[in-house]
Amino acid sequence: MMSAKRTSTRTFEDALRRLEAIVESLEQGNVSLDEAVGLYEEGIQLSKECAERLRASELKIKKLTKSISGQLEIREADEE
Repeated sequence: MMSAKRTSTRTFEDALRRLEAIVESLEQGNVSLDEAVGLYEEGIQLSKECAERLRASELKIKKLTKSISGQLEIREADEE
């Protein structure tokens, strides 16, 4: 199982690279069934981690908008 420390120190790019490597291993079919199940479980966790990081980044971007006067301002994500 993945530790919280590893999750917090791994970059999005590192997680995505690992996920891509897992997909490649599974597509090649050169792993045992037990290894494939373990890789699949790790891949699911990584995909959730990546999705959460993307969602958090999207919220940050939505909060920072440019006003009509050209000044940067922070808005709540639900303000449109």
